[in-house]
Amino acid sequence: MTLELFLALSLILLAAGAVKGAVGMGLPTVAIGFMTVLIDPRAAIAFFIAPMVVTNAWQVYRQGHVVRSMRKYARFSLTLMVFVAITVVWSKGASDQILFAVLGAVILMFVALQKLNSPPVLPDRFDALGQVSMGAFAGLLGGLVGIWAPPMVCYLAARRTEKEEFVRASGLIILMGSIPLAIGYSWAGFLTGITIFWSLFLVLPTLLGFAIGERLRNKLSEAGFRSLLLWVFFFMGLNLLRRAFLA
Repeated sequence: MTLELFLALSLILLAAGAVKGAVGMGLPTVAIGFMTVLIDPRAAIAFFIAPMVVTNAWQVYRQGHVVRSMRKYARFSLTLMVFVAITVVWSKGASDQILFAVLGAVILMFVALQKLNSPPVLPDRFDALGQVSMGAFAGLLGGLVGIWAPPMVCYLAARRTEKEEFVRASGLIILMGSIPLAIGYSWAGFLTGITIFWSLFLVLPTLLGFAIGERLRNKLSEAGFRSLLLWVFFFMGLNLLRRAFLA
């Protein structure tokens, strides 16, 4: 990796961390979405693995009640992990165009879910089915493009999860999914020793950005910033679809 590329990726992850700290969402979407402008999708996901693991492990630690959360979301987490592993192996030879198309669709799905104010309620009696089905869908997306927020957000919103529980659950689910993603990428040859080395260094700007975002949270109009962010995601998703079908 050249110094120029490392600095560019560091700035992207600084910005992604700041977005996460300010509005509580968007870290992988911003990071992977913008990194694919500079490097291919597989490399972007590989470089992002360490920041994803560390930031979400920290988030889970800070929120507490780890054992309780693991029991509560065990079906979702285990299904996610299995399908991430299967999809990484199955999609090892997928072209960049396929990855761009899926990534663009996932980002646009994320935007649509953020605009959906009141998704249907998922009753308690269907919780197990909801966890397994959404976990499988999330695993398919995660194994392909390293982002599984849309199905996760959909499930947690349908369960009417309160803010603190949402943060705790999302951190745990993302952390659990990142484990088979890292193993699968190592097996497939996308996550090498040198990639891990640079990925670990990219943890630092991510955490710095997160700290900056937390400090800015009370000084920003969250509604206005979230709206601007969703427009950025919207055009990012469209651009990825353009690269997939018109390249």
